[in-house]
Amino acid sequence: MRSKIELKANQTIVFIGDSITDADRNHPAYRPFGFGYVHFVANILLAKYPQLNLNIVNTGVNGNTVRDLKDRWERDCLAYEPDLLSVLIGINDVWRQYGEPERQSDAVYPNEYESTYRLLLSRAKQRSNCQLVLMESFMFCDDRQNQIFQALQKYIQVVRDLAREFDAILVPLQRRVSEQVKSVPPEKWSSDSVHPDIWAHAWISRRWLEATGL
Repeated sequence: MRSKIELKANQTIVFIGDSITDADRNHPAYRPFGFGYVHFVANILLAKYPQLNLNIVNTGVNGNTVRDLKDRWERDCLAYEPDLLSVLIGINDVWRQYGEPERQSDAVYPNEYESTYRLLLSRAKQRSNCQLVLMESFMFCDDRQNQIFQALQKYIQVVRDLAREFDAILVPLQRRVSEQVKSVPPEKWSSDSVHPDIWAHAWISRRWLEATGL
């Protein structure tokens, strides 16, 4: 796996994913990056490297699974011709298996998740040979018997394997979260085990910057 990202002048960075990436990015108060980890990462990069004239784009969409990413990959990823592409997707793929019965048909099981994710990364590399950052999906959970948490582990392993396959940066969020919830309980991070409080978004941004070396 790649160990460091190298930025150059006039590069485009695209963040894509679900609600954790979206973070109300279309709300007038939070445009263009949302209030989440992308907001913190983007503004730190713009402040640290003002001479590079970076173009940073957030195309997260609330509720997305990897299947949804496939439907909008051309428009919301490839069309920007990213030099650096950061992906966080997976929790809805799992969550739908245990949610409202009418939404369970939208669940994406591990085999489809892996094959679709691989296809999307392949298309991105073929189009622009971009550097990749893959972020582990995560839950703020200290109950190892939680069935959603247990199911999520297969998806996290897929992300780890794809990071190796595509020479991508891996942001090991679940591993780091699991270390932290031993001393800071899950309810301090999130009201629903999934959506981070704003300070937790800032914590995630630090893990992203740490992993990329930026």
